[in-house]
Amino acid sequence: VQLVESGGGLVQPGGSLRLSCAASGFTLGYYAIGWFRQAPGKEREGISCIDTTDAEIWYADSVKGRFTISRDIAENTLYLQMNSLKPEDTAVYYCNALAGLSNYWGQGTQVTVSS
Repeated sequence: VQLVESGGGLVQPGGSLRLSCAASGFTLGYYAIGWFRQAPGKEREGISCIDTTDAEIWYADSVKGRFTISRDIAENTLYLQMNSLKPEDTAVYYCNALAGLSNYWGQGTQVTVSS
């Protein structure tokens, strides 16, 4: 059972990145899923999540209107499309899947926004 993130990197302010989080060993469609991030010297914060039916989607105010969370059931993959990136978005990004007592985390992917 694991979540493997990819898609991080260095991007200029105003640029875009798409993070992917591939699940193996379990079916992502049965889980509430989310993205978190942790900047240097700060606590990990939730930035977006989506419930099991995809009916309820939440975004932190800091990313609302710029980031979009989605999942592909067939690919068993979670995505985070990030547009209009700002230097303050620099952090390690983690994906998460939660259902009952099952709580899985990815290993994290670094996103750096800098000119």
